Formats: sequence, structure tokens, C-alpha cells
Amino acid sequence: MANALARLARINVGEPARIIPSGDFGLIGLAVMGQNLIMNAADHGFTVVAFNRTVAKVDRFLNNEAKGMSIVGAHSIEEFVQKLKKPRRMMMLVMAGKPVDDFIETLLGAGVEKGDIIIDGGNSHFPDTNRRTKYLAGKGIRFVGTGVSGGEEGARYGPSIMPGGNEEAWPYVKDVLQSISAKSDGEACCQWVGDEGAGHYVKMVHNGIEYGDMQLISEAYDIMKRGIGLSNKEMGDVFAKWNKGVLDSFLIEITRDIMYYNDDDGTPLLEKILDSAGQKGTGKWTAINALDLGMPVTLIGEAVFARCLSSLKAERGRASQKLAGPTPKFEGNKEEALANLEQALYASKIISYAQGFMLIQNAAKEYSWKLNKPEIALMWRGGCIIRSVFLKDITAAFRKNPDLENLLFDDFFNDAIHKAQSGWRDTVSKGALWGIPTPAFSTALSFYDGYRTKDLPANLLQAQRDYFGAHTFRIKPEFASEKYPEGKDNHVNWTGRGGNVSASTYTA
Repeated sequence: MANALARLARINVGEPARIIPSGDFGLIGLAVMGQNLIMNAADHGFTVVAFNRTVAKVDRFLNNEAKGMSIVGAHSIEEFVQKLKKPRRMMMLVMAGKPVDDFIETLLGAGVEKGDIIIDGGNSHFPDTNRRTKYLAGKGIRFVGTGVSGGEEGARYGPSIMPGGNEEAWPYVKDVLQSISAKSDGEACCQWVGDEGAGHYVKMVHNGIEYGDMQLISEAYDIMKRGIGLSNKEMGDVFAKWNKGVLDSFLIEITRDIMYYNDDDGTPLLEKILDSAGQKGTGKWTAINALDLGMPVTLIGEAVFARCLSSLKAERGRASQKLAGPTPKFEGNKEEALANLEQALYASKIISYAQGFMLIQNAAKEYSWKLNKPEIALMWRGGCIIRSVFLKDITAAFRKNPDLENLLFDDFFNDAIHKAQSGWRDTVSKGALWGIPTPAFSTALSFYDGYRTKDLPANLLQAQRDYFGAHTFRIKPEFASEKYPEGKDNHVNWTGRGGNVSASTYTA
């Protein structure tokens, strides 16, 4: 009785009641993606703790979208931490960069303990994730950097999730992440990617490929509109047809819907939209990393540059009055031209993904990551923006041969690109003759032709470099001699005036 009165006395004088942890999973950030992921997790039987820096947003969410669901709110970061069961699983969906570091420090100061898990689900740059994984491991905190793709609908009903970081965390987060992810043929579109920033790296390449896919579709639209002369309704019908074949994908599907969409005045809304594309930087990161690793990921690079060119709207307006070119005039069979265009889109898409996996494969060597290519393709099959039937074929190719050197060496894709080649070349040549820019189609074909060429003109580049800068060259094995030994850096005094000293040889 005395103990009970003592406890009551303490309560009466205002001692804060102890919070009993009830949350299985916590999420910071109540923008569209955050809210939908929380509801997705609640749908799968998890009790979720929600927090937002603007606390009023927490109450609005609980009283509206989250009403009646197994979701509890927190009005401070300390309360957020206290409401989670141990080991705490805490996910942040905040702006990449400094805000992520700031929230990590706030969590560390709010009672996070050794063994707890912090997940960054934003579009962070992979070097930042490398740094954060090491930093938090030193404090006993397990850090996961995960790519999340699928937009609002994907977040709500199943996104593609690409986790990497401290692998000790995977057994503790696997159930929730795989539960809320998309499913393809019964398999979760979420597998462990690799160490440190590997998850965010794969998401970065995913976004780069997304840039490429969108640019290719835009070029096909331009060819149909200005080259072949189709109406938006007719183009919508073409995309609808393509979406039933090898090009079946989320991006083709939404492009069909966009073509069909009319404004209130009955005219296509698409033609009223300013032709100046935005970008958030992940495509640029992919292109920069490809250059850093010396990988010819040309299609993603062209897609990024095409967006940059589109942003020069005023300057392009002036150029259109000063720079002449051909006016497209279609003559011939429309059905044949559209069939060729479909093949060009398919073949270019194969090249884009082949380049993307070349980059991933090279990154695994460069950063000492164990990346599983079949599982990466699987993660992209459902939920994400680039999801398509096509990715099942990529998954099958890498499962059949995990050490596949290049996607183009797989029998399925080798056969597909040979069948598409005639239509591909016809489309690219028509674009050039009509004056319609096809940077992605063209660079894909140029890569293909370069990749299949045994002897490229780079021998002349090497001769030029040695001529003006004594940068040396290597001799072809069949021409090796005592004067030009095989595998050695050779220099020639091309003019007779220079010396015999050569420059250091290195690859930037």
C-alpha cells in the first residue's frame, strides 16, 4: 500500500510516465514517399512510429491517411527513439546531403544505442553512404543505405528496394523491407546488394538507365510526331501496341496515357508543356562515375546532355531563326517505319542496360563490392520506374551465367539485337536526314558498332599522342619485334627533331 501511494505521489508531482516501446519500425520524413511507405508497412502487420521535423504534420497524418492503422506518432526525436523496440530499426526519408548527416547526429544524441539500425532511404550519393557506414560502425550503429524506386504508387503498394551498407543489419531489416517491396513472380524485389554505398550505387545506375529510357521514348515520340506526322491519339495507339510486346514497361504504359490525355479544351495537354527538362542529379552522377571508371556508358551521358540542351530554351528559340536544316517529309510505308522505330527503341534499350551492367560490374571490382547481377535485375523487375518484361530476360541471362561478360553475349540478347539491327539503322538514318535529333538512338548504335569492331582508329590517336607529347604507344602482337617489343611502351622520334625521352604512361 505504501509503495502504491509513493508511486501515485510521484505521478501527481509530474514525473513523466515511462514510454513502453511498441514500434517495430520507425520512419522519419512525412512527404509523399514517407507517408506511403509507412502505410505500406502497417498493411503488412508492422507497428510503425512516424516522425516529421514539422510536428504538426505528424498529427495531420495520424488523423487522416493513417487513421485506424497500426501507426503511432512521435512529437520529438527522443520520443521517436523511445517508442521503438530494440534493436531499433529507423528509416530516414529526407533530402540527400547535409540533412541526412544532421538527422544522424540528432538520432545519436537522442538515445540511439549500439546495435540499433539507421536506414537512409533517400537518393544519397554513394560516397556519402560509404563514409556514413564507416562512421557509424565505429559507434556500434549498423547503417543501411537503400535505394527506393517506384514513386508514390510504388511506395504505397510495393517499391523496388536496393539495400546496402553494414551487412550485419540485413537479418534485422530483411523482413520489413522484403514485406513492403514489390513482388515479381513471387520473389521480393529487394535483396541485399553489397557493402557500404553499394545499394545507393545501384540505385544511382538505375536512375541513369531511367534517364536513358525516357530519352529514347522521347526521341521515338519526336520521330513519330515530326517525322512520320502522327497525331497524339495515333501515337497513343502505337505506344499501346508496343506495350503488349517486347517493350512492355511502366514508362511505355504511362507514355501511352500521356498521349491520350486532353486538356479541358479538348487538345493534347502534352503539346502545351514547356520543352525544358529538369533533373535532380542522379543521372549526372552516373555519367560522372562512368567517366571516373573509364567506362563507355554513352547512352546515359547523352540522355543527361539532352536534358541540359533542352534547358537552353530561349537560346534554342534564337538558333531556330538562324540555323537552317532539312524539313521532315515522310514518304513511304508508315507501318514499316513504325516497325523499324520499335526495333530501334528495343535495340537501344538493350545497349543502355548492357552499358549499365558493364558499369556495375566494373564498380564491383573498383570498390571491392560483391554485387549480385541476377539479383539486381530481379530488384528492378517490379515496383520501380524502369520495371519491364525486358528485365525478366536480363535476370534469366545472369542467372544462367552469373559471370556473363556482357549482356550482348547472351544468346537471347545477341539474337534480339541482330534481328533489330536493320530497323535500328533505318530509324537513325531517317533522323539524320530529317534533321530530327536522336542522340540516344545514335550513340547506342555507335557504341554497338564500336564494340563489335576489332580494330578501331584509336591507333591513330596513340600515334598523335606520341607525336606531340611523347606519350608512347604499344605495338600489335603480330607486329612485335626487337625494335617494338610486345607489351612495352614504345616511343618514336616522328620528326627527327625530337629527343628519345618519353612521357610517363598512365590512365586518368
